[in-house]
Amino acid sequence: MSQIKMKKKSKIATLIMALVLPFFAMSQDSDLGNWLIYIGNKKLNSKWNIHNEVQYRNYNAVGDLEQLLLRTGIGYNLSENNNNILLGYGYILSENYIGDTDDKVSVNEHRIFQQFTTKQNLGKVVLSHRYRFEQRFVEDDFKMRFRYFLGIKVPLQYKEDAKNPLYLSLYNEIFLNTKSSIFDRNRVFGGLGYKFSDSLRVELGYMNQFFENSGRDQINIIAFVNL
Repeated sequence: MSQIKMKKKSKIATLIMALVLPFFAMSQDSDLGNWLIYIGNKKLNSKWNIHNEVQYRNYNAVGDLEQLLLRTGIGYNLSENNNNILLGYGYILSENYIGDTDDKVSVNEHRIFQQFTTKQNLGKVVLSHRYRFEQRFVEDDFKMRFRYFLGIKVPLQYKEDAKNPLYLSLYNEIFLNTKSSIFDRNRVFGGLGYKFSDSLRVELGYMNQFFENSGRDQINIIAFVNL
């Protein structure tokens, strides 16, 4: 590897650390939470793929677990234009505070889900749509939920016939229950992404999660790995 490439990667790593550290400092003395997310996709052939995902969610910066989410699934491409259907399973461990006390209760959830994802290009802007239906087994309770995700990627170094690694990432996702209190939550995210290669990109941003009667803020660090 050339010294120029090494220096470039070193500068990128320094920039990421400079952006991340202030958020960790703030979150230690506030209600600002932190999510560390890994999203992987393994291509088996032109049609089939395996999805895997790990999310480590904290009430604060680190060390105060809010939720651990493990998700996997098998997907099938309907066309070459990123139209993918997927059947998946998820395990979620939640550590919920009891009222205003420092005591927690652990909640286990097993989840089966089906989803359809598609992408479209509007000039240099890429739109991503995901429709997901979940069957949730939360301890002794059974719930179902529908989710719609709209993602937007805008390159910030756009040039024709050139690599454009830095981009703006935005998304909104709404959650709807099938029973009473249909509105479950809404998530809004905005941040910066950097594409290191065709196999790896990383995003750092702010997310607001709005519930029916409350809200919560998180700093998200997301790694996408495609193999």
